[in-house]
Amino acid sequence: MITYIRFDNFYSYLEDTEISFILGKQPRSSDYDFIVNTTQNEYRLNKITAILGANGSGKTQLLKAASFLRWFMCGSTSSLDSEEAIPFSPFALSKDKPSYFEFGFLLKNTDDVYEEYRYELTLTQHSVVKEALYKKTSSQFSYIFIRHHDGDALSYKHRNFVIPSLADDVKQNTSLISYANLLDEPLAEAIIEMFNNYKTNVVAMGRIGSISQSIPEMTELFAKDEGLKQTAEKLLCQFDTGIDEINIKSVMTVNEGKQQEVLLPFGVHKVGNDTFELMIYEESNGTQSAYSLLGLILPVLKNGGVAIIDELDNDLHPLLLPAIFDLFRSSHHNPHNAQLIFSCHTPEVFNLLNKHQIYLVEKYDQASEAWRLDEMEGVRNDDNLYAKYMAGAFDAIPNL
Repeated sequence: MITYIRFDNFYSYLEDTEISFILGKQPRSSDYDFIVNTTQNEYRLNKITAILGANGSGKTQLLKAASFLRWFMCGSTSSLDSEEAIPFSPFALSKDKPSYFEFGFLLKNTDDVYEEYRYELTLTQHSVVKEALYKKTSSQFSYIFIRHHDGDALSYKHRNFVIPSLADDVKQNTSLISYANLLDEPLAEAIIEMFNNYKTNVVAMGRIGSISQSIPEMTELFAKDEGLKQTAEKLLCQFDTGIDEINIKSVMTVNEGKQQEVLLPFGVHKVGNDTFELMIYEESNGTQSAYSLLGLILPVLKNGGVAIIDELDNDLHPLLLPAIFDLFRSSHHNPHNAQLIFSCHTPEVFNLLNKHQIYLVEKYDQASEAWRLDEMEGVRNDDNLYAKYMAGAFDAIPNL
């Protein structure tokens, strides 16, 4: 699970920026947080973190940091040739400078006890400058490996990780962790397994554009897991979509002039004693969005992990947001304390969440800045956060 992400010189963010899931001082207790004991510390972490701001302020770019680290640590070795550019962009006016990332996370060891790690990454679009992984062993962090490139020269040291002769083979534009996973290195495998429980609709180019593109993938998931399918049916019914049941059928479609067979859902609708079916693409945009969203968050809720969702409220009625939040609050639906971080444009979240769960994003001189609401002086737990936000007291609102 995530404790924090820190970065700079990444897309529209020039200066040091942090997203923290660690609760601040004396936070209001709620079902939205949980306690994790590690070998050295006790943490209270947020289950849900919301990001709000005007169009173009940098909300999606903030989410990209987590999605990029997930991809880089897991898949860069298998995805990139040695000469390919790393798929991210530094700040537009700072392309000649490296970008920096720091990622704090908790990982269970073989004794089922959480241990604390810190990952650091400095890179350009073409090469890793420095990559390091640390583990907290007392009050301090000790390195597991430190890899540093100075041109073609490699400096590398490790403690029980990939040996130097193999580390020499790692491409300069890829992660040693992703390479170590191919060598069946146990810690790398554990990190990749953690990331496999992360689900997101954010890629390098932004939010995955078409809901219709994601629906076959979600349907494959539900076809393989009857329990998830039944949960999706129940929730879609509660969301008042008119669907009582989902039938999954094989359908022939045409893609780039070629016929292919895909699985698609058909919603069963009841009228008295009669029923009829509608293919998912005949349902409303809101129903399609709800179905696609459930395909992302239900596996995270079942297995633990993090859901990283851009525009959670896209095509959804605002009253559905509390129902989605309740899934993460519930110990029944969320037995492994899965986390949700999302962006949205729905100010009603100020009435649903606490101040330490809300990040605001604003752009000044074309550079994005993000801050957590409880970092602002004078903001009280009993304030009407919604009214203050709508009045412009917090910024991060369209200046019309």
